[in-house]
Amino acid sequence: MAEISAGHAPRPPARGASRWLRRLLRLLFVLLAVAVALFAYSRQFHPEAEDWPGQRALLATRTPASPSARVDADALLGDVRALSAPEMEGRAVGTPGGARARAYVARRFAELGLEPAFGRSYEQPFRFTPGRGIRFWRAKFWQARAPVAGVNLAGLVRGTVSPQRYLVVSAHYDHLGMRNGVRFPGADDNASGVAAMLAAAAWFRQHPPRHSILFVAFDAEEQGLRGARAFLEQAPVPLDSILLNLNFDMVSRNEDGELFLSGLHANPQLRPLVEPVRAGAAPTILYGHDHPRPFWDFEDWTHQSDHGEFAARGIPFLYLGVADHAGYHAPGDTFERIDQRFFLGVADSIVGLLTALDAADAAQLRPQAAAP
Repeated sequence: MAEISAGHAPRPPARGASRWLRRLLRLLFVLLAVAVALFAYSRQFHPEAEDWPGQRALLATRTPASPSARVDADALLGDVRALSAPEMEGRAVGTPGGARARAYVARRFAELGLEPAFGRSYEQPFRFTPGRGIRFWRAKFWQARAPVAGVNLAGLVRGTVSPQRYLVVSAHYDHLGMRNGVRFPGADDNASGVAAMLAAAAWFRQHPPRHSILFVAFDAEEQGLRGARAFLEQAPVPLDSILLNLNFDMVSRNEDGELFLSGLHANPQLRPLVEPVRAGAAPTILYGHDHPRPFWDFEDWTHQSDHGEFAARGIPFLYLGVADHAGYHAPGDTFERIDQRFFLGVADSIVGLLTALDAADAAQLRPQAAAP
């Protein structure tokens, strides 16, 4: 074996490898800096920013007002019972059960004396094509589904002071229907919201509001807010005359007696109107689920129900709903599971909230609204 010369130096590393190492280190540094910046940015949207523990502590000292006679308890509970009954078959859009639910709500509108919002009719038909919902194991999976017919319902109570200004009070009446022979009653989601809307309509029919109020039962919410979209695309009134949307979706069931109110983050001008109602409400009303969250949008409810279509068009909104529970989108969402005492308190608070909103001037509700 040949001897190695004592004066022979090791070969230096290739310059190309050194250059790529430096590039890799710079890339890792940049990625780390971006990650740190994104983390710091996301913290301002964290649920802790809404301080629900602090809100609970503050509201624990409140003195709830005594129950008022603003809500007919028998009618409220009767509406939920009827809409979640077996014959409604879960109220899926475009089904016989959905049609029976629609007939029930229209009949209640007429009994309350609401004025039809669409000429001589409460009904606003619309059609939409559901997404493909691609399932590769099905034949012809690429083909679009057949169009579905939906129908919104809207009734009107005319205002005494500003009849050309409108508040839209809404709740969706559709649900999931029948799936593999199993019925999804949808008592909380959202027979409860429709019943609360009807209770508010009954009150304001007997106590005329300052602004006109449109009471709207949306169809096809469970199909991607299709009914709300159709309503706003062919609204019975100019969109710039709508001052606010107050939407209810799941308002009858919460073990902790809590109800979330979303919308003040985007519409802070409404807070002074809401605060007095919250201070005397029987349910614990928490603000939140409306902060933008870049990494966990499921905690932002701004576009989780029909009010999202109003928000997308720059119309102020408030949304009332409980947190998800074991019955959410499940066969166990039945009338028997409703917390009747909690629900009556919520319905009474809804009437109080709507009364406070109606008493405000248009500029306070929607500052950017055009002059009448």
